[in-house]
This record gives sequence, C-alpha cells and structure tokens, in this order.
Amino acid sequence: MSLQTHFIPSLIVFLLSCPSYYSLPGISEASGYDASAGRVFPWYPGTIQGRNFGSKIMSSKMGRYLAAVKTFNVNDYGAKGDGSDATEAFNNAWKAACSSSQGSVLVVPKNKNYLLKPITFEGPCKSSIAVQIYGTLQASADRSAYSKDLTRWLVFENVQNLAVEGGGTINGNGKIWWENSCKVNDDLPCKDAPTALTKMHISSSVIGTGDDCISIVSGSQKVQATGITCGPGHGISIGSLGDGNSEDHVSDVTVNGATLKGTTNGVRIKTWQGGSGSASNIKFQNIEMHNVKNPIIVDQKYCDQDKPCKSQSRAVQVQNVLYQNIKGTSSSSEAIQIDCSEKFPCKGIVLQGIDLRVGGKAANAECNNAKITEKGNVSPSCT
Repeated sequence: MSLQTHFIPSLIVFLLSCPSYYSLPGISEASGYDASAGRVFPWYPGTIQGRNFGSKIMSSKMGRYLAAVKTFNVNDYGAKGDGSDATEAFNNAWKAACSSSQGSVLVVPKNKNYLLKPITFEGPCKSSIAVQIYGTLQASADRSAYSKDLTRWLVFENVQNLAVEGGGTINGNGKIWWENSCKVNDDLPCKDAPTALTKMHISSSVIGTGDDCISIVSGSQKVQATGITCGPGHGISIGSLGDGNSEDHVSDVTVNGATLKGTTNGVRIKTWQGGSGSASNIKFQNIEMHNVKNPIIVDQKYCDQDKPCKSQSRAVQVQNVLYQNIKGTSSSSEAIQIDCSEKFPCKGIVLQGIDLRVGGKAANAECNNAKITEKGNVSPSCT
C-alpha cells in the first residue's frame, strides 16, 4: 500500500522532527509524552530565529501560553495499547481534546500498540491541537471495516492549527491488501485501498513498502518531504495522474533530502495518456541513490495494465521541474529517463549537479520531447 495523498480543504498538517526547544509544562513521562523531544507549537505567532524566539528563549507571554496546554492521553479514555481495538477510545479522546478551549495535546503513549478501524478526527476545534504519536497505530486487518469508503483509514478533516508529530509508527497493515489485490491475483477484482492525507510536511521518516514510498496524487499542493529514507519500495512519485482521461493537478512539491536504497524507482513523475491538467513547480533536491533501478524518471506514457495503452493526443502537462544535487548508483544502465508527449512536451526541466553511475562507470540518459536545461556537472547528460 502506498502512502498516497489527497488534498482536503481547511486541513493543515505538519509532521515535525526538529530538535527540542523546550519541554511543554505539565506533560510528564508518565503520560507517555517524551519530554526529551518537546516541540514548539508551530502555530505560535512569534518569529523563530534559530532556536530562540527573538532574543529570548521564552517570553513571559509564551510561558503563560504553554502553561494553558492541556493533555489528553488515549489510555485515559479506554485504550489498552495491547493490540485490541482502540477506535472508540481514540474518538472520545479526540472529541475531548478538540472541544477544549485551551491548547491541547492528544498523546499516544510509547511502547504501546493501538489497533484502529477507519476513523475521522473531525473539526473545527475550539483551539490549537497537537497529536503526539509515540506508540504504534495499526490498521485493522478486517477489510469489511472499510466498507463505507475503501480509500480512508486515518482522516483529519476541517481542522486548522493542527500538528501531528512524534517518533512512533503508523502501520497501514498493507499486507492484507496486497494479498487480495488484482496485481497479485488476476482472478481478484481491482479495488482501492486506504490512503493517507496531504497538504503536509513529511520529515525524518523511514518508509518501506511494496509500492511508492510517497505517492503525491491529484489535488496535492504545497507538499514538503525532508529527511526521507525509502526502501524497499517504488520510490517517491508524483502521480499517477490522468488515469481514465481525468483532469489532474499537482503543484508546489519539494523533496529535499532523501536516501533511496534498492528501490524500483528514485524520483518519478508518472502520467497516463489521454489525461489533462498539470504537474508543475516541483523540486527534487539533495538526494542519494543506492542501487536504484530508475533514479530519475518522467513517464508521460505511464501504463499500469496488462494490455498496452492506446496512443492518445492529450496528456498532463509536466513543467518547471528541478533536479538538483542528485548522486549515487543506478542498478540499470539508464539512470535518467525523461519520456514526454510529442504534443505536450515537458517544459522547464532543469538538471543541476547530477552524478549517477552504474557499476563504477558512467550511466546513460534517454530524454525525449522535453525542454531541458543543464547546469554545472551533469552525468549522465541529456544533451
């Protein structure tokens, strides 16, 4: 199951992994909160300079603000953390935290395993809210639990000033979906599987899967991914877009700082023929490739089906894409593949500081129907 992304209006999600500025008052180790990883509430209106707020570590105003923070531990609402169903407990804890007039922190204690059926954490909330995940959230393996909507598991909806953070684990339990997938068994019908959310900052995450480590799909805007380790998996992808002649749009995506190990693809943009829309203003920066089959790939003729796809005149426009400081090794001879549409060629593709090799030797690049600018040392070269 891939980590796919869908834009939900009024949703702002930040996944933070910054060094500790200070611990939040009133939140103890007993509550499950890791005091050594205390976070600054990102919605505080002051300016952060380095690790200080202005010229002071903490103003009296900030001290009064943090003193008002109230914590809600899911265990206090009936969650056991022993792998049993905790959906109702999480729902009740969220309602209490969301209805609090104080800034609130919903705590998922460490060293615990919480099984969750599909759940929506719905707003609007009365104040700012943080969700601290230090334990493990595990998706229910009962596929009938997803009968209302196969594409949803964990949903934050209509929530503003929300922070989701912590060093815990979100286990989508993808094995059960792959075992019942048409890609594994041709006799089975093809159905959607649960997906995750977008308009977010994903940081300092280790992702291993049987599909895309991160899949940024239609409607996604202003997505940032930093400090990502991917493998095994199919890499970090924009798309697929344009399936079924649909109009899809993705814009303002930045992947800055990633390591990919033994993946099928590195950084990829994939669009179906016949679609429309655009994938624009995308940056892939400071990325290490280790034995990756297709380190850089743009495929405007993506076709994920048994029968060959028919050639079509329309295509999703790919434009303004930067590949900067991408280095490492490819497991195939072609480290760069940019295959664009003849009628909708890729525009504004920039390759800067690229060094990809195969078996200690220079790799090859195959680039078609694309306007490419190369800056600095670029190996392999499209020109």
